[in-house]
This record gives sequence, C-alpha cells and structure tokens, in this order.
Amino acid sequence: MEQIINLHIEKLSEGVYLATSNDISGLIAQGQTITETLEIARDVAKKLLEAKAERHLDTENAKLNPEQFFGLSHIENVDQLLEAMRDEWEHSKV
Repeated sequence: MEQIINLHIEKLSEGVYLATSNDISGLIAQGQTITETLEIARDVAKKLLEAKAERHLDTENAKLNPEQFFGLSHIENVDQLLEAMRDEWEHSKV
C-alpha cells in the first residue's frame, strides 16, 4: 500500500531546491534540480521512518510505515515547480 505525504519544494535564491514536509518531522532535502531534490527527499523520508521504527519512538508518525513507503505523491506549489522543470529540460537539450 502506497503512503502519501505532503511535500513542499521551493527554489532558493542560491539556485538550489529545498524540500520539507510537515508529515515527517526532520525531512529536509536539497538538490540542484527538482528531480534530484525529490529523489533525496524520498530517501530521507525512508531513512527517517526506518530510524523511528527501530527506536520505537514513532508516536508522531504512527501511520507511516517504512515497509509500505513508496514515494512522494503530493507536492505543494506544483505550478511553479512544473515551470522550473520545463526550464531545466530546455537547458538540458542544448
């Protein structure tokens, strides 16, 4: 069963992307591209859930199970991100 978490991604003035989530405390990921940021965020989310499950301290994220975690399905500010992805794709074709 896939789990869904909300992810907020913003482009910083330095030109990198920052991802955070209110659904998994401690989830912070940064990448040079949106794709890289999403991949890092997915890995960080899995690691955080695994660590909390191992320590049995998982009261805040009780509904999130690392064995069932598949990916990130909801992204806030998606219109801005899609525009940035189109720009990245155009630059990569050159």
